[in-house]
Amino acid sequence: MSAATKTLQAWACAAALALPALAHAQVDLSGLDRDMAGEPARVLVLGTRHLSGMPEGFDPASLDGLLDRLAAFAPDIITIEALPGEECDLAARLPDLYGDDYCASTEAARAATGLDIPAAIARVEATLKHWPARPTPAERRRLAALFLAAGDRASAYVQWLQLPEAERRAGDGLDAALVALLRDIAATRNENYLVAARLAARLGLQRVHPVDNHTGDNLDLDEAEAEAFGKALRAAWDSGRGTTGLEALLAREEALSRAPDLLPLYRLTNDPAYLQALAEVNVHATMSARSPEGYPRIWAGGWEIRNLRMVANIRKAFHADPDARVLCIVGASHKPWFDAWLGQLQGVEIVDALEVLGPPGP
Repeated sequence: MSAATKTLQAWACAAALALPALAHAQVDLSGLDRDMAGEPARVLVLGTRHLSGMPEGFDPASLDGLLDRLAAFAPDIITIEALPGEECDLAARLPDLYGDDYCASTEAARAATGLDIPAAIARVEATLKHWPARPTPAERRRLAALFLAAGDRASAYVQWLQLPEAERRAGDGLDAALVALLRDIAATRNENYLVAARLAARLGLQRVHPVDNHTGDNLDLDEAEAEAFGKALRAAWDSGRGTTGLEALLAREEALSRAPDLLPLYRLTNDPAYLQALAEVNVHATMSARSPEGYPRIWAGGWEIRNLRMVANIRKAFHADPDARVLCIVGASHKPWFDAWLGQLQGVEIVDALEVLGPPGP
């Protein structure tokens, strides 16, 4: 073997040994915004219990203390855990692939306005582009009807709440059926209406931003497979609940849910110890569960896809307003992923929820 051949082989071996190191090399992206022009976007992720599950006797006034704290944060943009109209339109067109269990019907609004979801979305954007500083009641009623046709009920309710009581009536695109729908929304136990929409109206915002996504966590399972999937997932979660201390935290959550002031409840649902227990059950328990089909791990992958796409939708909501103050209202189990991934984005500062809500009580 010639000296040249030996040299080439030595180089090849050295290169091969170096490849793993190169493959695992990390680039530090955390300081790329260090000389950023302007202020960072400040993003507050509020973990919430879904109000649909509140105990009997729930009074929306119990949220007033929470709303006062959030109003002091003064967000420019509010996002909610609801599917955008675009995805609901896709689900309606491809029901076998995506299903539409999460989407409310827009048929009444389509009958009133003559617009399907895509056309209504385009009309909403055109309307907001030229929205006056002091809109008339007729303009608000018309925009509310457009939001309903676009599949965005929470934003329609934002407009409804900013109408004087005497102007909350049919007309300008709102017919009797849509007025009845908006009145039903007012009585619905849902944080998208009772927290997000009420806060947006109080702050003079024109809309909220639905950011949920189910295009990546859906699975094509037959009935037997779906039953096995659910059984495996419940078993994984049940095993996790018994080892994380979550049961005691959920008992405290239930007790706080019955209080006349729900601010302490929100302090709990945004406390790191509570969120860690949720994360352990949701993901650690599923990743370590043994299943012949791997269903729990498949669910965890879908959970990550959903959270990633929701975070991207949130980023989209403020990408044209890079120094915005953003409030994201989402089920508490999502909050750790939102905080972690939004916090990696350039020019984004995560706000500690407990600094806004105050520390949890004893």
